[in-house]
Amino acid sequence: MLIKLINAEATEAFGAELSRQLPQKCLIFLKGQLGAGKTTLVRGLLRALGHQGAVKSPTYTIVEEYMSGSRAIIHFDLYRLSDPEELEWIGIDDYLAQDAVCLIEWPEMGEGFLPEPDLVLTLSVVGQERSLKVDTSNLSLKKLFI
Repeated sequence: MLIKLINAEATEAFGAELSRQLPQKCLIFLKGQLGAGKTTLVRGLLRALGHQGAVKSPTYTIVEEYMSGSRAIIHFDLYRLSDPEELEWIGIDDYLAQDAVCLIEWPEMGEGFLPEPDLVLTLSVVGQERSLKVDTSNLSLKKLFI
C-alpha cells in the first residue's frame, strides 16, 4: 500500500492511526533517507498514546524508551552504528524481548542481527511531499487511513 503524506501533520496523523491498531508487542522497521519523516511518524504514534514530552530522534543515544499508560514503546535509531555487532553491546535482544512496540530507524544498519519485523514502513521524499509504503506482510492491520 502506498500513502501520500502532504506534510508533517499528515505523517503524525498516520502515526496516530497506526498506534490504535498495533498489538501490545511488535517490531516495526522505519526506512527512508534523512529527513523523510521517520521520527515525525514516531512522534504522532507516541502523542496518540498519550506521551506529552519531547520526541527526538535517538541518533546519538541509539535508543529512547517511553511508557504511556501500560504500553512500552522503544525507539531505536541505528544510523550511527559502525558495525551491526554493536547491537549485542547495547542489549538488543533484551529490548526486543520486552512486551513493547519497538520501532527501529535505519534497520539496514543492523542487518544480520535483527529478527524479521512485523511491519515495514518506508518513507520517501517526492518533491515537497512524502510517500509512505506500508508492508504489513507479517502483521494483520485494518486499512490505514489518514
